[in-house]
Parts: sequence; C-alpha cells; structure tokens
Amino acid sequence: MKISLNKKEKVKSIVEYPFPKEWKLLKLESISKQIYYGITAKAKRNDTGLKMLRTTDINNYKADWANLPFCEVSEKSNNLNRYFLRKDDLIVARAGTVGVSVLINQDLSDTVFGSYLIKVKLKEGISPKFVYYFFQSNNYWKHLHCAQGSTMKNINLPLLKSLILPLPPLPEQNKIAEVLLTVDQYIEEVDKSISKAERLKKGLMQDLLTKGIGHKEYKETEIGKIPSKWRVVRISDIADVKGGKRLPKSHSLVDYKTSYPYIRIIDFRDMYVKIKNLKYLLPETQEVIKQYTISSNDVYISIAGSLGLVGLIPIELNGANLTENAAKLCNLKGVDKKYLVYILNSSLVVKQIYSFTGKAQQPKLALFRIKKIKIPLPTIPEQNKIAEVLSTVDERIQLLKDKRNKLKRVKKGLMNELLTGRKRVKVEV
Repeated sequence: MKISLNKKEKVKSIVEYPFPKEWKLLKLESISKQIYYGITAKAKRNDTGLKMLRTTDINNYKADWANLPFCEVSEKSNNLNRYFLRKDDLIVARAGTVGVSVLINQDLSDTVFGSYLIKVKLKEGISPKFVYYFFQSNNYWKHLHCAQGSTMKNINLPLLKSLILPLPPLPEQNKIAEVLLTVDQYIEEVDKSISKAERLKKGLMQDLLTKGIGHKEYKETEIGKIPSKWRVVRISDIADVKGGKRLPKSHSLVDYKTSYPYIRIIDFRDMYVKIKNLKYLLPETQEVIKQYTISSNDVYISIAGSLGLVGLIPIELNGANLTENAAKLCNLKGVDKKYLVYILNSSLVVKQIYSFTGKAQQPKLALFRIKKIKIPLPTIPEQNKIAEVLSTVDERIQLLKDKRNKLKRVKKGLMNELLTGRKRVKVEV
C-alpha cells in the first residue's frame, strides 16, 4: 500500500492542537445539524418489525447488524422518524462501550437507536468519515478522559458538543478518510482470513481428536465414539496434577524484572503465556514459595476465574512460579504435551469441566476433579501427527494476527499524523 504524503508544513498552535494555517479549530456543536439522545424502547424476542441498535451491539467501531433485537416503542409514529438510522449518521455510545462510535452507511427504515446512544448529524461540507476517524483518535479520547477521568462511565450531550476538532478543507478531509478507510479494508480482509483459519482449526480438531488419522474401525466409549485402537484414560493415568501458590501475606509482586517471574491467569493467552506484562517476585518471596514452579515440560490449566484455560510454558519461563488459580500437569507419561493441550481445549473436555463445576457463581476446578478428566489417547506417533497438523494451522493464525496488529499500528500512526496535520495528503485539484 503506497500513500503519498507531502513534506511536513509549517504549523501554528492554537489551544492544544498544532495544525496547518488553513485548517479551522471548531467545536463539534458548530459543525453539526443535530446532536441528540436515542429513543427509550424495550427489546423484544418476537418480531415487531422494528429493530434497535444498542450500546452492546457496537464493538471496535462496528455494529453487529445481524443480531439486533426487535423492540417496542411508545413514541407516536410522527415522532419516531427522528430515531431511524440514516446514511452518514454518526452514532456514539454514551454508556457501556463509552465513546465508541459507528458510522451508518445506508438508510435503515426499520432500525432505531436506543437511549444510551447519541446521534450526531453533521452539516453539509463536513465529511462524516473524517469525523468518524477523528472519533477514534488520541485527541478525541483525551478530550473525554480529561472531562470524565480515567474511570469514564458515561458521556453526555454538553461534553460531546464541546469536543474540539481541527478541520482541514473538505477535499483534504475526504482524502484523509480515504487513506484510513484503505487501511481498514486491509484489516477487514485479514480478519476474514483469521476467521476462516479458526473455522478450519475447529473442524480439524473435531475430526482429528475423535476420528484420528486413517482409521476405519471405531468403538463406542464412555466419552463417545473413537478409533478402536485408541484408549480412554484419566488425566491421573498420564500425569501428576499439582497446584500453584498464592503470595504469602505481606509479600507482593513487582513490575520490574527479577529472576523470578510469576505467572497469573491474566498471562494465559492462546495456549501459551503472554510475556509482555508479566509480574515478578522479589528474592525473599521466591524463597518462601520456591517449590511451586512450573517447567516448559508441563501443561498449565486454570482452576479459578476463567476455568479450563490450557497451554504450554515457553522455554524462557521454565521454572517460573505459578499462581494458586492454576494447576500444572507434570511428569507426563505416554502423552505428547502438545496433543494433551489440544485435547484439553476440545469440546469433549470442556463439557466435562462444566459438569464438574455446574452453574456456581464462583466456580473452581478442584485438583481431584482434574485427575478424573477422561481423554482419548492414540499412540505417540499419531499424537505427534495430530499435534503437528493443528500446530501448522495455529502458526498460520498467529501470522495473520501479527499482520493485523501491524496494520493496526500503521493505522494508529497515520491517524496521529494525518488527523493533526503534522503530515499532509496530496489532494488533486
């Protein structure tokens, strides 16, 4: 993707925004025809013919149009028209996903927006797409947080109306929006590829972990039909199950790196451990709980909070301390650790974990119950092949996620430069 930018131009500074001399510094209220709250309505399961967009339907600057609820309203029909969604309406969440917005790209004569949303209808000569992207920028979020603080729970009309935007001439607004839209389209294509790969993995897991590779004869077991040559074993048959350890009283974690990393539930990610935001122990704390470590030969499983998160320990965290909210499967016998991770992430095991914990408000997976989990067990060579196939798909998914993250960083950088005028786009006359 090639984007042509002019050299940085001389800027002047007014208030807190530096911007080019031909740009204008304006409040949102002055460039809008109307800014108002949505309609009060009740969501309904039955088909009323009228749908409603809610705050919960907006995520990552997009709306989940496929799952909008039907609704009933008490407004008279002649007042209802103002609440329908129209092309170029900018809808902002004032609670829930506070401040997140979505741009409406077509008239929706059967869909209204709810009371916890705000509609911004812009005047002629203002690009809705430009404002939509400004609503994703650092300056927009700084405005909201300066007014509401870091624990922002809602926004109101006066706050939104007072938002200050540096606005270039309309042709430049359109060009900036075009550049950012192009990046969004690349991100969307990568998202589709990720979804496709994840569906492939789900299908492969269902087949490989129940049917295996190249089998023709099957048998019924207590966990379902599996290849006749496979065995059903309990976790206690193939591993020791040991718990982690909470911090002793008067001891605490530190943010800076020491020789003693401490792995928490929040660090579990995509069947591995996210190293970026690890916490660490001081030597005196390590000395007290030094026997509660996990190695790169073990498999972790969460037992409190988000139950059943399973994965491997990277080699660089070999010997790290483990939270009391997780357990380790160690001293593995007759099982490939990667195969074990995949089977423990399968629906077959998830169902067993749910049956152990039920609907408790604060469920916890006891160690003795982990030992009782039953899994199908192929031969080691077949375990290796199954794990290899699934690992290949996982590697593809990770590459796509890395590409998406890179594109998001590109978009963020472009927004910081283009929406403030620090860099200019070439506009054809």
